[in-house]
Amino acid sequence: MKDGFTVKTENNTIERIEATLRESISGVPFVELDQTQREPDTSGSQTDLKAWLDLPDGEWILLLQFKSSGQPRIVRNAMPQIRRQVRQFPRAYGVFVAPYISPASAKVLAENNMGYLDLAGNCLLNFGTVYISKEGKTNPFTEKRDLRSLYAPKAARVIRVLLSNPTRIWRTKALADEAGVSLGQVANVKKLLEDREWLSKEREGLKLVKPEALLTEWVGEYSYRKNEIRQYYSLKTPSDFEADLTEVCLKENICYALTGFSGAARLAPFVRYQRAMAYVADERDQLAELLDLKEVDSGANVWLMTPYDEGVFYGSSKVDSACVAALVQVYLDLQGLRGRGEEAAEYLLREVIKKEWC
Repeated sequence: MKDGFTVKTENNTIERIEATLRESISGVPFVELDQTQREPDTSGSQTDLKAWLDLPDGEWILLLQFKSSGQPRIVRNAMPQIRRQVRQFPRAYGVFVAPYISPASAKVLAENNMGYLDLAGNCLLNFGTVYISKEGKTNPFTEKRDLRSLYAPKAARVIRVLLSNPTRIWRTKALADEAGVSLGQVANVKKLLEDREWLSKEREGLKLVKPEALLTEWVGEYSYRKNEIRQYYSLKTPSDFEADLTEVCLKENICYALTGFSGAARLAPFVRYQRAMAYVADERDQLAELLDLKEVDSGANVWLMTPYDEGVFYGSSKVDSACVAALVQVYLDLQGLRGRGEEAAEYLLREVIKKEWC
């Protein structure tokens, strides 16, 4: 077992690396792939594949090392091993290989005079008289397990805390207590963010260093439809309904938070909307009766959502007497409302969220 791959899977991966390498150099007439040699991991060499290339000025050896993840920290950890191997040959070039190598990882490798190749078709081979660069291929091997782990409900609580306090340096226990999760959960999130180089280890603790990158990736994995949504019709305007909702929830001691356009209208007042949207605890039937709401299949102007996890209430605050979900939560929910919702989300990010991050 190596890098999470069984021997059978590993052999298939090496075959794909060989095929991708051949494809990458196929358009260069003076470069010929002479032979390849698979390197079983018994000597600790960490080279998975050697490839001999015939060039007009002589032979070069490519030393290709495969990792199951192309995240920046994995790349940096692999580079010293590749360099050690390269020094053993007079004309050798090190190549980092992964299912997908992000632009951030590609930049790290290029700045360190090292090649890369991914199974999506991106590559940089820059040695001797050879320069081959292919980029812009999207990731067809999205690391679903990695993403599911990072944006699972309990892990997302940690992310909400980090994004809501991006300038703060956290001790692990303080972060776990704030998020209401275990130390193990924080450790898992910490590793995944460090692999992306979005989290740094400071002398005093942990600090989020790339909040926008984290938020952007989360948008791709988030859907407000994870919540249990019930749709209603109210005779009142959204703003009048929200005022009544605030009054009733305060009187009945019901936890709630406005989100979507309802939240954005209080955080970025340019927003106009025709549908109220709020998180509430399990008392929706009680609220529907008290607020004279009619449940409908179409034509709804009120959405009440029971949250998929209580973490959605983290960071809620009073704005104009109403309880509004945290900036990050409102942004996420807006992104799922196509068209004007995405437009409002980007305005909120640009005019409010980023300014709070400074």
